Amino acid sequence: MQKALYILIVLFSFCFGTYAQDFNSKKEIKGSVKGKENRTLIRNVEVSTNSGQYTNTDSFGEFKIKVAIGDEILFRSPEIETIYYTVKSYEDIDVLVEGYVVEAKKTRSSSWVKSVSEHEVLLDSAKKYKKGDIAKSIDFITQSIASLGKRANKIELAKSLSLLGEVYQQHNQTDLAISSYLDAIKAYKSSKTSLLLGKAYVLNGEYKKAIAILEPLLNIKNLVPFQKVTLYETIGDSYKGLENVNQAVSFYEEGLVIAKKNQIAPKLADLNSKIADAYSSDNRSVEAEGFYTNSLELSEKQAPQRAIQEKEKVADFYNKKNRYDEEIKLRKESLGELNSFGKVKKSKELGGVLADSITSQRINYKIANAYVAQQKYEEAIPYLEKSIVEADVEDDLVVQKDATRKLSEVYKYKGDFGKALETYQEYVKVVDTLYVRKEQEISQAARFNRELASKQSRISGLEQERELSQSKYDLASTEQQLYQVNNKRQKWVIYSLIIGLVLMALAAFFFYRSNQQQKIANNLLALRSLRTQMNPHFIFNALNSVNNYISKNDERSANRYLSDFSTLMRAVLENSDEDFIPFSKELELLELYVKLEHSRFPDKFDYSITVDEKININSFQIPPMLLQPYIENAIWHGLRYKEEKGFLKINILYVSNEVVHIVIVDNGIGRKKSAELKTQNQKKQKSKGMGNIKKRIAILNEMHKDKVDVSISNLQEDGIGTKVQFTLKKE
Repeated sequence: MQKALYILIVLFSFCFGTYAQDFNSKKEIKGSVKGKENRTLIRNVEVSTNSGQYTNTDSFGEFKIKVAIGDEILFRSPEIETIYYTVKSYEDIDVLVEGYVVEAKKTRSSSWVKSVSEHEVLLDSAKKYKKGDIAKSIDFITQSIASLGKRANKIELAKSLSLLGEVYQQHNQTDLAISSYLDAIKAYKSSKTSLLLGKAYVLNGEYKKAIAILEPLLNIKNLVPFQKVTLYETIGDSYKGLENVNQAVSFYEEGLVIAKKNQIAPKLADLNSKIADAYSSDNRSVEAEGFYTNSLELSEKQAPQRAIQEKEKVADFYNKKNRYDEEIKLRKESLGELNSFGKVKKSKELGGVLADSITSQRINYKIANAYVAQQKYEEAIPYLEKSIVEADVEDDLVVQKDATRKLSEVYKYKGDFGKALETYQEYVKVVDTLYVRKEQEISQAARFNRELASKQSRISGLEQERELSQSKYDLASTEQQLYQVNNKRQKWVIYSLIIGLVLMALAAFFFYRSNQQQKIANNLLALRSLRTQMNPHFIFNALNSVNNYISKNDERSANRYLSDFSTLMRAVLENSDEDFIPFSKELELLELYVKLEHSRFPDKFDYSITVDEKININSFQIPPMLLQPYIENAIWHGLRYKEEKGFLKINILYVSNEVVHIVIVDNGIGRKKSAELKTQNQKKQKSKGMGNIKKRIAILNEMHKDKVDVSISNLQEDGIGTKVQFTLKKE
C-alpha cells in the first residue's frame, strides 16, 4: 500500500512539474489584427502582455510577441476599442475587430495610402537589420524618408527619425542618436521618442537633460505599464548618476510597485538590482545586501543568463566588502551554470552583453583573485592556469594578460622565482601580441568611423533634400494661393529667396560640423596610435639587467629590479588608453623609471626630483609618458657617455596657480657631441621617436588650446649639458 502511494506521489509531482514548466515557459507567437466585416488589416496597434512584453502591428497588421500560457494580451489603438485576449495555446492569433472603418480611405487619396504603406514596409525592413547591419538599416530609413515626398507627414517623418536614433544607439553612437531623437520630437512629439531620448541622455551622462525630458511624461495617463516602469527606472538612473541616492531609490520603488501590480517579471529583478546598486554606491551595505538577495531570487526564475549576470554582480559586491568566501562560492555557482550551457548555447543564447562581460576565463580569474586576497596561493594557481588556457582558446588576450601577470606574482609570493620569471616572460609575449592587436583595433576603428561619417553625410544630405522637398511643396501651395490673390506674388518671391538662403546656411553648417567631428575623431585615433609606440629597447635592456643580476647570483637585486620594472610596465599599460592622467601619478612613474635607469648605471649619474611646495600637483593633468622620452635621451645620449659621474635634475617650478614649469637638466656631453657619436641607424631612431613626441604635442595643443609647450636648449655656452623646459597649463 505504501509503495503504491509513493508511486502516485511521484507521478503527481512529475505531472505537476511538467505543467508548471509549460505554464511558465515563454514562446514567440504570431498574430494579426483585422476588421471583422471586410478583413482589413489594422496597423500600429499596441500589443502588450501583463508580463511586460510589448510590440506594435506592422504595415500588414501582423505582430510577433513572446507569451506564456495564461498571459493576458491587450490590443489598444485610438481607432479601436481595447481588446483583452487570454493565451490558451501557442497557435497563431487572429484578432477580429467589429465595426472597424478605414477612415483614411474616406479622407485621403489612394496615392497617400500607397505612400504610407510603402513607408511602413521600409521601416519594417530597417528594423530587421537594426542590430546586424547598420548600413542596410540606414539605407532603408533613407528610402522611407524619401518615400514621404512632398506630403510632409510629420508623424511618419518622426517615426523614421526616431528609428534612426535607435539604430545609432544600438551601435553606441549616442551623440548621433540624441540628434536624431531631437529631430524626431521636433517633427512630432511622442511619449515613445521622449522615453528613448531620456535613455540616450542617461547613457551620455547628461542626467539633468534626461530628467527634464522625462519628468513631464509622469503626467501622461495612457502609457502602457511596461513604458511606465521604464520611465520610473530611467528617471531613477538619472538621479543615481547625479549621486542623489534617496531620490533614485524613490523612483526605482515606484517602478517596482507598477511592475508587481502588472506582473512584469523581468523588471522586478532589474529594479531590485538597481536599488541595491544605489545603496551600495552610498555605502549602505545592509540595505544593498537585502535587495541583492531579492534580485538573486527573482533572477533565478528568469532566463539562466540573467541569473548568472546577477550572481556576478553580487559577487563583485562581496569582493568590495572583502567577503571572499561568499564571493568564491557565488562565482563557482556561476561557473557551473555557465559551463552547463555548452559552446553552442554560449554563442547563440547568452546574448551580446553577457557573452562579452561574463566568460568562463574571466570568472576563473576573479575566483583566483579572491584566493590571492586571502593568501591562499595553492588554491589560486589552478584557477589562474585554467583561466589562461581558456583565454588562449577563446583568443581573449586581455584576460590572458591579466591572469598570466597574476600567476607570475603568485609564484613570486611563494618564493618560486624561476617560475615567476618564466611566467613573466610569457606575460611579456602576451603584452606584445596585445600591442599588435590594439594597432589592428585602431585601424578598424578608423575604418568604421569613415564608414559612419559617409552614412551620416548621406543622412544629412537626405534631410536637406527632404527640407528642400518640403520647401517646394510649401511654395507650390503658396503659389496656388497667390494665383488667387495676385497682390501677394511679390511676397512669394521674397519668401523663396529667404528659404533658399536658410537652406544653404544649414547645408554649410552641417558640412562644417561633420568636418569638425571627423577632425576630432582623427586626432583621437592619432593620439592613441602615438601613445602605443613605446620604445621597446628599454624593455629588452631591463630584462638583460635582470638576467645580469641572476647570473651574479644577486637574487635580491634581481627580485627588487623585476618588481619595480613590473610596476612601471603595469602602470604604462593601464594608462595606455588615457589622454590625460593626474600629474602626481606621472611623477610617480617618472621617479620609478629614473630609479630603474640609475640601478643600471649607478656609476654614470645621480639624480634629484624636486617639486615646489606652492604647487597643488593633484590639480594638474598631463598626457601619460610625455616626459619619459626626454629623460631617456638625457641618460642614454648625454650622461651615459660622460667620463666622470654626471647629474640629472628634474625640477617642478611654480609659475602661477594655473601654470607650472617642468625643467629637465643634465650635465652630460651635450647634444652636438652626442650626435657625432651616433650611428646612422641610431639617428633615424631618435628622429622617429622625437618626431612622434612633437606630433603628439601638436595634436594635444590643437585639441586643448596650447595646454603643453616645450623648449630645448644647451645648458652651457660651450655645448655641454642639455636643458628641456615644459610649460604645463591647468586648463
